[in-house]
Amino acid sequence: MALLLIGALGAPGLARSSELGEIRALIAGGNLPAALERAQRAARADPRDGQARFLAGVALMGLQRDAEAMPVFVALSREFPELPEPYNNIAVLDARAGRLELAQQALQTALRNDPSDRTARANLGQVYLMLAVQAWQAAATDGAPDPALRRKLDATRDLLNEPLQAAR
Repeated sequence: MALLLIGALGAPGLARSSELGEIRALIAGGNLPAALERAQRAARADPRDGQARFLAGVALMGLQRDAEAMPVFVALSREFPELPEPYNNIAVLDARAGRLELAQQALQTALRNDPSDRTARANLGQVYLMLAVQAWQAAATDGAPDPALRRKLDATRDLLNEPLQAAR
């Protein structure tokens, strides 16, 4: 998967590959401000470098700057519509904002692009659970208390303790 992303988003030279590896290491190490600054600098140096732009979007997501991250991934999904990763991250941002139907659509697109993408598949399962909770909550308020429905809600909420995973 990483090789597909590297190839499709622009195969950089060895120095560029090293720089992107260092940005990924900064993200993995939690130094998101430094990762963002370096990714943005790399993207400014070569605006066609989809990988640097992608990593800038990942850093923005990690910094909870979702309104800035969304246009990054939308642009990448338009430029590289065959890749699942931008759609996965669009879905994460939509889910964070409560736009579950849009998150579901983005994940379905990611899986059409790569049916074996484990992150998108796991996230789609989680979005389905979130949609189920919404439906069960609505049902719970529409009538008499239903102990079976309450058990479903409680059990499902326990499963939803983990956030959706961004593609990196």
